Amino acid sequence: MISLKTCTDREDWDDFVLEREGHPLQLWGWGQTKAAHGWKAERLFAYGMNDNRVGAAQILVKQLPWPFKALAYVPRGPVGDVRYAANVLEAVASYAKSHYGAVVISIEPDWAELPALPHGWRKSKNTILIPDTLILDLSKSEEELLGPMSKKTRQYIRKSNNEDGVEIRQVRDREELEKCLQIYRETANRADFALHDNQYYIDVFENLGDASPVFAAYKDGWPIAFLWLAISTNVAFELYGGMNGTGQELRANYALKWHAICKMREWGLERYDMNGLVSDGVSNFKRSFADHEDRLVGTYDKSLSPLYIVWTKGLPLAKKIIRLIKR
Repeated sequence: MISLKTCTDREDWDDFVLEREGHPLQLWGWGQTKAAHGWKAERLFAYGMNDNRVGAAQILVKQLPWPFKALAYVPRGPVGDVRYAANVLEAVASYAKSHYGAVVISIEPDWAELPALPHGWRKSKNTILIPDTLILDLSKSEEELLGPMSKKTRQYIRKSNNEDGVEIRQVRDREELEKCLQIYRETANRADFALHDNQYYIDVFENLGDASPVFAAYKDGWPIAFLWLAISTNVAFELYGGMNGTGQELRANYALKWHAICKMREWGLERYDMNGLVSDGVSNFKRSFADHEDRLVGTYDKSLSPLYIVWTKGLPLAKKIIRLIKR
C-alpha cells in the first residue's frame, strides 16, 4: 500500500529529487514558476511500508472549463525507486481525481524503458515533451564526445571558438538575461513559434536559481547567442536557446553548445538531454553532435472521467492546452 503526503518544504522536496537523481522539471522552482502562470503545483511524497519514502511526484494542475474541471500533468516524473512506480502512479492518479476532479492525468517520465503500469494507463498522442531526443553520456572524455560528431560540427566548434572577440560566459543577472530574451524574441519571429511573456522566463531564472544556468556568447560586450539549461544532480536538460544575425554569421551556437556540454561534464553531471528531435533545422543541428538518437517512453494517460474520450478525440480545447504547455 502507498500513502501520499503533501510536501510544503522546498528544501526537503529538492533534497529528495536530487538525491534520487530526479529530473530538473521535478524541482520545486519549476512548479513554482508554473504556479505563477496559470497552474497549481502540488508536491506529493509517496510512502510505503514502515513509512519509508519510495517516490515523489510534482503534479501540475490546470483548471479547465466545465465540464472537464482539470488536467493533471507530471513532467518527467515520478521520481524514486522504479520498483514502486506502478503503485505510486495509482496513488497519484487517485489523488488527482479526488482532489481536483481531473479528466485525465498525463505523465512523461524520464524513463528509457517502461515498467509494468497499472491497469488503465495508455499511450497518449497528446505529447508535450518530445520523446525522441539526443542524450550525451557525460562520463565520456571530451575526445570521446567529439569523435561521433559530424566533421563539419567539429570544424565549426574550432572555428567559432577561435573567432576574435567572441567570449562565452554564464549569464548571472536579470539585466543580461533580458538581453538574451531579446535574442529569443528575434529567433521566435524568424522561426515563427510562440513565446511566453518575458516575466515567465525571468521567473524560471529566479525560481530555479543555480538549477537553471544560462550561457551566452558575447561579441563586443553584447550577447549574440544563448543556451539555457535546467539541471539536477545528474541531468542537464536544454530549455531554450537562440541567436541573432551576428551569431548566425559567426556560427556561435556551435562553440556555445560545446561549452555548455563541457561545463556540465565539469560539474559532474552524467546526462546531457537536448530536449527533443523533430524534422527541422534546429533538430538537425542537434543531431550533428552525435551519431545516435535516444527515445524515452513518451506520454501516458490515465482516464479519470468518462469525458476523457471527448477530451482525446481532437477537442479544440485539448489542442489549445497542449500548445500552451509546449511553449
